[in-house]
Amino acid sequence: MRSHSNAKNTVEQFFWEVLGSILIAASIYNFAVQAEFPMTGFSGISIILYRLSGVPIGLSTIILNVPVAALCYKLLGRRFFISSVRCMIITSVFIDYIAPLFPVYEGSRLLAALCTGVIGGIGYALIYMQNSSTGGSDFIIMAVKAVKPYISLGKIAFLSDVGIILVGGILLKDMDGIIYGMIVNYLFAVVVDKMMYGINAGKMALIVTRHGEKICALIDECTKRGSTILPAQGGYSGEAKQVVLCACNNKEMYLVQQAIKNEDPESFLIVLESNEVHGEGFRTVQIGEKR
Repeated sequence: MRSHSNAKNTVEQFFWEVLGSILIAASIYNFAVQAEFPMTGFSGISIILYRLSGVPIGLSTIILNVPVAALCYKLLGRRFFISSVRCMIITSVFIDYIAPLFPVYEGSRLLAALCTGVIGGIGYALIYMQNSSTGGSDFIIMAVKAVKPYISLGKIAFLSDVGIILVGGILLKDMDGIIYGMIVNYLFAVVVDKMMYGINAGKMALIVTRHGEKICALIDECTKRGSTILPAQGGYSGEAKQVVLCACNNKEMYLVQQAIKNEDPESFLIVLESNEVHGEGFRTVQIGEKR
């Protein structure tokens, strides 16, 4: 039974890695290369070499990865390393052989930058979410993440790629390209963080009331969500009250607000943005997962 589950997980992981690789390849070859602006990561270095000497982007990406992969192997672990090498090869092959089969965008450089950032960011996020990477600067990013786990992947990627964009723009004598490269870099960071962390975002309600059990029943009736009653006391009146705590998505929170407004208009409702929500009804945190 476990072997069947592992095989299913492996197939699912491979599917998302291939899809992410396709999006990355399309964003680089079909948008970034044609628009001639510097890219982030080792892809950016490969594009510089491609424009200066015609070396295939995928081939140079693999060559650049070898020393970095060797240095990061011990820190990142065998499983992560193997899946990253697999993604690196898939992405490189797609860039050199599959992406050229797709139409190349030849319009506005600004639109090309926007498409590169969004499409590429989604591709990288899909691969990162499989506990993998495309190698190159991703090895460095994941190594920093392993040492500083409280920093988001998007922020690490943004800071690590600024230098490559500046060097590419200076070498190619394209100051506008630096601006477009920064736009791409920023979009990468935003999309990756939104895909990886924003997917679990929700809202949290704090309802100060005299009728905690009634409010809990309303929440269960409206959303089928659980809630928690916390004892409380009014700071001015000293009156005993209750605080009902509940986490919901945006649509459910609207229903909760309307129900509470109708049934207990004297209650005090606070709605907070929640960047991540884990547990029953939301994504469960995987504890102790080995790379």
